[in-house]
Amino acid sequence: MNTAILSLRAYNFFYFSLLSIFISFLPVYLTYRGVTPAQIGVLIGAGSFIGILSQPFWGMVSDRYKTIKRIILLTLGLSIAAGILLFTSTSLLVLFLLVGAMYFFLLPTDPLTESLNYRIAELHGTSFGSIRTFGAVGYATASLFIGWTLDRLGMGQLVWLFVGYGVFAYACALVMKDAPASSKSLSWRELKQFILYPKTQRFFLLVLIAATPHRTNDSFLGVYVQSLGGTTGDVGQAWFLAAVSEVAFFAISAKLLARWSELKLIMLASALYAIRYVLCAIAPSAEWVVYLQLTQGITFVLFYTATIQYLYKIIPEEWKATGQTVLAVLFFGISGIIGSLVGGWLFQQGGGAALYWAMGICSAVAFVYCLILARPGKAADGLGL
Repeated sequence: MNTAILSLRAYNFFYFSLLSIFISFLPVYLTYRGVTPAQIGVLIGAGSFIGILSQPFWGMVSDRYKTIKRIILLTLGLSIAAGILLFTSTSLLVLFLLVGAMYFFLLPTDPLTESLNYRIAELHGTSFGSIRTFGAVGYATASLFIGWTLDRLGMGQLVWLFVGYGVFAYACALVMKDAPASSKSLSWRELKQFILYPKTQRFFLLVLIAATPHRTNDSFLGVYVQSLGGTTGDVGQAWFLAAVSEVAFFAISAKLLARWSELKLIMLASALYAIRYVLCAIAPSAEWVVYLQLTQGITFVLFYTATIQYLYKIIPEEWKATGQTVLAVLFFGISGIIGSLVGGWLFQQGGGAALYWAMGICSAVAFVYCLILARPGKAADGLGL
């Protein structure tokens, strides 16, 4: 077995296990600390705004110094320190500051990891999905184990789980290989041309529309499950099922991408997202919402892998880490701000069902936009993707 691939798979397993604690259980932890849904929305929205600045910053640092691994070691180490403080704090102001710190360090580690995955996969002639699958397995197993553990030992033990996964992730990051640096020097002119190119802007708009309900689900799934009478264990099970379904689709993503165009896969994912969220809105119990997360694989994985592949086709070689972080700004930053702030307000005013109806409508809009971009006339004159 290639040691570069093996060590990267191990890192993915533990890093995405760590990320599951922050994404899946932060809203539940904040609820445990007495924070309201509207306040959770503000906290996560402010964090997402920080992510808009931090993700391109770390991406440009990576491109500037031509290393991904060393930047990951820095951001991951600081994330672990901030997380320990976060999951032992009770003050709303302190929680606000530490959530911001996590968005500045932990969230930018995600696009750097994805960039490393893609480039190492290309270098060794394997598929991106064969590496990223291990991240999905880590997310799945951690979600189930953490939910089960917190149900029995209490939310106060979350910090120790965070420390454990953090130490293993950092140890794996120390031994994994770095991606080879591009020999081309950075050209700000090429980056500007790429960002201002109409096709790029249409692509980023599509990502923003489709990603907003996805990020809203990330923020409020746990709160919604509990509002329907579910337990912390049910929240963990929901994220476990979502991640297990990701494993299957990451494993076959290369075949799907080879057979269909990126736009067709994004279109399919958007339609299925809309159906998924409407079914969540009309779900009669928490159990229904939990099992509906099995559709995460066919929605998120299709959408995410297609957007990454399309981005890597159009971004200049020397700006690939920066391009990945620009995509992350839309996927985790701007969409996160809109989803958390509007989602928190909708949840507070109309309840979880109203929120999920709105998410379904937003996904339907993304599907219609895909149809417009896919029209033969658009493709012929360069207006489509």
